[in-house]
Amino acid sequence: MRTILDKLTDKYNVSAPRYTSYPTVPFWDQHQFQVDEWVARLQATYQSSKTAGISLYVHLPFCESLCTYCGCNTRITKNHAVEIPYIAYLLKEWEMYRQVLGENIRISEIHFGGGTPTFFQATNLKSLVSALLDGAQVADDAVFSFEAHPANTSNEHLQTLYDLGFTRLSLGIQDFDPEVQYVINRHQSIEEVAAVVHAARQIGYRSINFDLIYGLPRQSKVKVEETIRQSLALKPDRISFYSYAHVPWLKPGQRRFTEFDLPAGKQKLALYGVGKAMIEQAGYRDVGMDHFALPSDALFKAAEEGRLHRNFMGYADRYTPLLLGLGVSSISDAWNSFAQNVKTVEEYYQLLDQGRLPVSKGHLLDQEDCRVRQYILDMMCRSNVQLDPGTALSALLLARLKPLEQDGLVEIKGSMVQATTLGGSFLRNICMAFDQRLHRAQSTEKVFSQAI
Repeated sequence: MRTILDKLTDKYNVSAPRYTSYPTVPFWDQHQFQVDEWVARLQATYQSSKTAGISLYVHLPFCESLCTYCGCNTRITKNHAVEIPYIAYLLKEWEMYRQVLGENIRISEIHFGGGTPTFFQATNLKSLVSALLDGAQVADDAVFSFEAHPANTSNEHLQTLYDLGFTRLSLGIQDFDPEVQYVINRHQSIEEVAAVVHAARQIGYRSINFDLIYGLPRQSKVKVEETIRQSLALKPDRISFYSYAHVPWLKPGQRRFTEFDLPAGKQKLALYGVGKAMIEQAGYRDVGMDHFALPSDALFKAAEEGRLHRNFMGYADRYTPLLLGLGVSSISDAWNSFAQNVKTVEEYYQLLDQGRLPVSKGHLLDQEDCRVRQYILDMMCRSNVQLDPGTALSALLLARLKPLEQDGLVEIKGSMVQATTLGGSFLRNICMAFDQRLHRAQSTEKVFSQAI
């Protein structure tokens, strides 16, 4: 007999954004975007929030091999001579932003993502960090973090970055099963992961995150259970248990396997259900869509205190009004404006050589955009939204939310919208009801992965 969850899964398993921003990138208005206006808004946001400091995201795109599940912007090479030139151009871009923002910039957060940040030699990462911090002011409570591939992260990487102030580490694991690892071309053993975790803890890292993915090709309930069991044995402070985003029309590398290899619909949701249950039984708390943390971790504390934030890096335990992205494809966020860099290394170098910011596109948020952005952020981070009562926008959104209320995904009391326990598995769908840009576009083009 089909359950209510089965029926809802069939109904809501549609193409849906992950909502790390609003508007989502496919619906940015390129016709209204101007780099000069982006810079003006960037300056205004920074001037109004200097004491909060800025967050720096640095994209390091190089990988030695292609993980076929990956949707990130990467450059595959075994030539490590690319490291020093790329760092030089990162610092050139940083200097251009320093000229815009002024000296003595207060830094609240640094995150290295990729690609594979640990592709870079530890000595080169030290040169990069030292140059970024030269002349800057580091906040007393600043948080530095980096993503790492367990198979190539050395003790030298860990110690060097720790000595520079990095205390958080995110390990991309995805799945421990050998067959799944073979299909997605992502290889690391449980022993390699355990060695990195042990070394990081010995050095003094305060928070270690494991990235795990459900819905990968050839995954099964038994395989997911074993991956979760092995992960829990290492006791990471956080676990990100993501839904695999199958977008082969954007990432051709995902064609190494076919749709027939993928668990889908209720089968995929069942993988999430069994993994979530195991994670929570081990003492982790659900702090947002696909994210879990121990009660001792800062992410859980931020969720409990209503400070949880979501941006292009995922969930964060702090909000800085200005997130500045450096490197190819990086996205910067000044709350009322977005800008994304060009996606190829060659064009990135060329624009910087011309003395131009390497921005390829962006979006300038209008008043409605900012209001909807806050609604979606509240739903993603706090599972509830207080609409502005009596406005035409609120009336429209409430009408759009009615079918979700009838399906038991939300409760509506006046202008307050609360996601139910059941609705927690359908947050992306709930947020779609707020998404004005998506509804206006009424596009038939497939641009997002499935919600489930």
